[in-house]
Amino acid sequence: MKELVCTVKKNTEIALGIYCMTVTLPEEVEVSGGQFLNISTGNDAHLLKRPFGIVRKVGRDVTFCYQLRGDGTVCLSHAREGDKLAVTLPLGNGFCIPAEAKNISVVGGGVGIFPLLSVIESVRDKNYRCYLGFRSTAYACLLDDFRAASSSLCVVTDDGSLGAKSNAVSAFFADGGENCDLIIACGPPVMLRALKERLKERGVAVPCLVSLEERMGCGIGACLVCACKKSDGSNARVCKDGPVFNIDEVEL
Repeated sequence: MKELVCTVKKNTEIALGIYCMTVTLPEEVEVSGGQFLNISTGNDAHLLKRPFGIVRKVGRDVTFCYQLRGDGTVCLSHAREGDKLAVTLPLGNGFCIPAEAKNISVVGGGVGIFPLLSVIESVRDKNYRCYLGFRSTAYACLLDDFRAASSSLCVVTDDGSLGAKSNAVSAFFADGGENCDLIIACGPPVMLRALKERLKERGVAVPCLVSLEERMGCGIGACLVCACKKSDGSNARVCKDGPVFNIDEVEL
């Protein structure tokens, strides 16, 4: 983990209220798929850094995406090329993809697709089948990137404006996505809960790794804002112990 001052290279809206920012780091930092960063908003009135999953790292350029959800992200959307922002990275534990897992199903919902792209672009020697769900066409993004990095891509929307009228979990099971070596998923809690319940109902024993979306304060495990309940009754810090967990390890 390093605390650095980065330079904004690009900050553009790629879907309705969803932005993609690329920043250049002053030095090389090693990042694994599924890790995240904490970045300042660029506004002194909002001092708390915001956490975002890393989408891509090329050299010293790091890309992440975010959705407008409050004053902090609105401030971030105003950042322009050349602006300086404080950033802490890499944070958390990413997806650990076993060497023996060759066929991997990817299930993503909404902004939960972002850390998943970092995995399929960085761990290349795999066969990825991707199932992505969005509210509507207006919110769909990065589809060309997923298409280029995976062997197949299924896109569905809640209103049927793009692909079938469905959700990512239903599309995954309808296509027999559970017939794989590993499942990786990220999305809203309701999506992950449905995935866990249906895997259990069907007796699917395929390992499933999920990246949890939680509100965070410090991003380093000190404030306990992002605590989640584990299946054994204990608590875990999503930022420090996660954000990636085995789906059977956590309550959803």
